[in-house]
Amino acid sequence: MRERCSVGMVCALLVLVAALLTGCQALSPSGSGGDEPSRAPEGSGRATSTQPSGYGAVFLAVDECSSFGTTSFTEVPCTSERAAARVIARYDGKVGDGPLCPSTTDFVLHISRQSASSDEDGDGSVPQGYACMRNLEPPHPGDPGGGGGPRTIVGDCVYGSGSGQVRETACDGSGRNRPQYKVVKAVAKRAACPADTALYVRLEGGRKVGCARPV
Repeated sequence: MRERCSVGMVCALLVLVAALLTGCQALSPSGSGGDEPSRAPEGSGRATSTQPSGYGAVFLAVDECSSFGTTSFTEVPCTSERAAARVIARYDGKVGDGPLCPSTTDFVLHISRQSASSDEDGDGSVPQGYACMRNLEPPHPGDPGGGGGPRTIVGDCVYGSGSGQVRETACDGSGRNRPQYKVVKAVAKRAACPADTALYVRLEGGRKVGCARPV
């Protein structure tokens, strides 16, 4: 049974920078030119599991759990006292090439490719992929206003980080940076934003526009 994910075999690294998906967004002041957000290529990844597979059957399959670690993550039964987060979606390939994680994902684990010859039990290979994780207990940075997660969604707050970019921060002011704007609506085109919109934020890989107001 495959249990551990270690360096050189199946490494699952916590995505520390939300910009790998949409946490770091393009900032565009209200009144600037353009009607639509820039579009990103459609993802080509696919889900590796859509149903619970049982602990150990597939490494970090949907509904399986992991412990937290600094350099590696261990798959553990969800009933274990060591369980810290649950897989809510699992995809093959790279994050930038595959589908977006669910909107309330707290963090993403990257899983490196492992060949059958290097597999612990020799029963097969593990493809490169990523697991969308949700903490078993609060806090949930992926929730609206939580100040983290790999995606920016309606209800999140952002601040200007320079070079025309914005980053998420907690709406309650508990983060390192104070919130400057709050995303109140997601629309297809800027023209559909409320009249008091002060900032446009790219959402869903550029497929949506986030209408943000000052806070």
